[in-house]
Amino acid sequence: MSEKLTVKNVVNINKSTLSAKDNWSTLKYLDTGNITENQIDTLQIFQKGEKLPSRAKRKVEKGTIIYSTVRPNQKHFGYFDTHSNDLVVSTGFATLDVIDPRINSKYLYYLLTQNSVISQLQSIGENSTSSYPSIRPEDIGNLSFVFPDIDIQNKIADILTFIDKKIQINNQINQELEAMAKTLYDYWFVQFDFPDQNAKPYKSSGGKMVYNPELKREIPEGWGVDSLWNIANFYNGLAMQKYRPDTNEDDYLPVIKIREMMNGFSKDTERARLDIPSEAVVDRGDILFSWSATLEVIIWGKEKGALNQHIFKVTSDTYPKSFIYFELKSYLKVFKAIAELRKTTMGHITQDHLKQAKIVVPPIELISKLDAKLQPIMLKQQILENQNQELTQLRDWLLPMLMNGQVKVE
Repeated sequence: MSEKLTVKNVVNINKSTLSAKDNWSTLKYLDTGNITENQIDTLQIFQKGEKLPSRAKRKVEKGTIIYSTVRPNQKHFGYFDTHSNDLVVSTGFATLDVIDPRINSKYLYYLLTQNSVISQLQSIGENSTSSYPSIRPEDIGNLSFVFPDIDIQNKIADILTFIDKKIQINNQINQELEAMAKTLYDYWFVQFDFPDQNAKPYKSSGGKMVYNPELKREIPEGWGVDSLWNIANFYNGLAMQKYRPDTNEDDYLPVIKIREMMNGFSKDTERARLDIPSEAVVDRGDILFSWSATLEVIIWGKEKGALNQHIFKVTSDTYPKSFIYFELKSYLKVFKAIAELRKTTMGHITQDHLKQAKIVVPPIELISKLDAKLQPIMLKQQILENQNQELTQLRDWLLPMLMNGQVKVE
């Protein structure tokens, strides 16, 4: 039998906090910006004696739901399947631990991560008195839901967890494929141990190296030097508010801003007309480089979109995509350092920085030979990313249908 229950009556909110009495030698810390839709990208690690961030306080355990109280529509939430004694999360999260045996904690997590609930909390946040949309833990606690029998909750949670785990596995495979491709690329074009004419590693086997005054280091004989600006075409996106479709227009392109570039499309993604300049259309497989605020380089793996300003679409008439992609990725640390120094004007880089970014350019025949090895790896990544997009759409379609009983679990 279904029951309507209020969240605060079935959970402990912010149950446990790190104190001076806690004995730890190494502590992992999760900040609000480092998890999106239960995918953690970074954990900060601190050793005993190091100063912790002031917000590193909330303890979590198996079954804890964490939910960022800032900008709910950015989906910084997650669920802990296992317990970890050496992990704390930011006080920017509300933590929820289920205390009612009638409630499956994973089912509650999926209830709270429905788009309709996120929109409701975002609306509350936008009416708050702070300078940015923020909610209180009580705002989550005051939500009420109809809960079916625990057996049905268990089955629904299992179905949705299965989809999420497949997405997670695909992400892990893609990370390993990326590392594999990067290792191969570095071996050839950073360590200079590409196969020589005798199929031996060039530099390690005594291949001739010459000093390059521009780079102030040795490079293989016969190789060139150029700038990133010269080897590729950098097309900056457009201010897409000028290309809004009519309100009743069904044909449109979703706009790729930095948020979409990193996290994919959502129901909050803006729309653009189809008649935008062709250069601003992004297809699956295009290289995107966000040059302002968040500096990242990716190969776009989702559906066609419209490129917003502050992101370059990077192409080349001469060099294969793999060469451009890995050279940009290799230079990213330098660009981030430059942007950090310009934070008074929102950290970014300029065309001049791309012109000053000097790189080693191997002979095109060698670049093409490595590209033939990298292409199958990168294609596999695209296939998995496309599969993840389809799985995400399936999950987001199923979620409300299962929760409101339109789709039943036998």
